[in-house]
Amino acid sequence: MTPDETTPEGQPAPTPYGTPQAPRIAVRGEARIETDPDLARIGITLSARGTDRREALTDLTRRNTATLDLIKSYGEAIEKIETGAFSVTPELTRHGRTERIRAYHGRVLITAELTDFTALGELTTRLADQDLTRVDGPWWSLRPDSPVHRTARQQAVHEAVQRAREYAEALGTRLAALIELADTGAEDPDRYGPVPGAPHMRMAAYSGAPDDTPAPLDLEPQRQTVYANVNARFTMHPPELS
Repeated sequence: MTPDETTPEGQPAPTPYGTPQAPRIAVRGEARIETDPDLARIGITLSARGTDRREALTDLTRRNTATLDLIKSYGEAIEKIETGAFSVTPELTRHGRTERIRAYHGRVLITAELTDFTALGELTTRLADQDLTRVDGPWWSLRPDSPVHRTARQQAVHEAVQRAREYAEALGTRLAALIELADTGAEDPDRYGPVPGAPHMRMAAYSGAPDDTPAPLDLEPQRQTVYANVNARFTMHPPELS
């Protein structure tokens, strides 16, 4: 069916570009909102080493228990605690023609999410003050159900409608109907991980800690950017082009 043909009802056949009686406008609506994060996530790696496997495992278990107790002591400031990878690995050394186990290395990874960023600075400092403990992060994020996502989508739709109206007004006419609205995605750039190239903290303690705990770190939350994009198609009343 060519653009000059009609439907059985005698109406002009629809085309991807509309018709002279119902011209189409295709626009894109975008929104970008910066806001404070809801959550901060840190990774804690605990290590232990011993010439005996049982000794390494016992030290790692003790360190793991003490760390979990410390994190849980912050109560409602903690959103979530998860234990990730755990390993006890032998370190081999070669003596002559045989391989012998020189030592055992134990490691366990814990992740914690916090909602209280004041407590975050104190907790990270206390964790890093422990023996054989490495702290990575923080990685900032919004909650998946944050109202900011909804606001961004609404702003993108409003911008698409406004842009289409402006095109129609430039032709001396107005919009007639919405044909299509396609969500091209509203995304959080850093929900569960760091943005590539973004700075993050890394601290480690490998020797005995002093009796007095260092002053808490002053950690400034990283602003989050939420994007939303939509594609919209409208029909407009035929403009007078003469």
